[in-house]
Amino acid sequence: MLKNKNILYPELSYKLNNLFYKTHNKLGRYRNEKQYADYFELLLKKNELIYERELELLISFDGEKKRRNIVDFIIEDKIIIDFKTKTLITKEDYFQMQRYLISSGKESGIIINFRQKSIKPKRVLNVKLYNEKNNSNSEHSDDNSD
Repeated sequence: MLKNKNILYPELSYKLNNLFYKTHNKLGRYRNEKQYADYFELLLKKNELIYERELELLISFDGEKKRRNIVDFIIEDKIIIDFKTKTLITKEDYFQMQRYLISSGKESGIIINFRQKSIKPKRVLNVKLYNEKNNSNSEHSDDNSD
């Protein structure tokens, strides 16, 4: 198996992609999000993966109202999963995932759209954490150049 060093949690991502494909192959393209989530949850249990479903994220700033960010799944306390059943994934879907990632402090998410004839899971990185890490690394490399 090829391993991409740039993918966070490659083994877990590989397992999840396998479960997405199994879900899509079993249920097809015309179900609703809850039906896909139900079957996916069954597969998570069979594969003994730790998960939380429809988790309400904590309030991330003063004045934010409850229940603003509810994620479909968090797997192994590492990857947020967002199920879609729509014609196309839009910028708003990526923005929603960024909200989830920033609010939760998680590094990685996957958007999966089951409406497509063939599924293409979309990995999304937490832009805020990514930028903080890169700025931190560049500051350290500047310090070493003296």
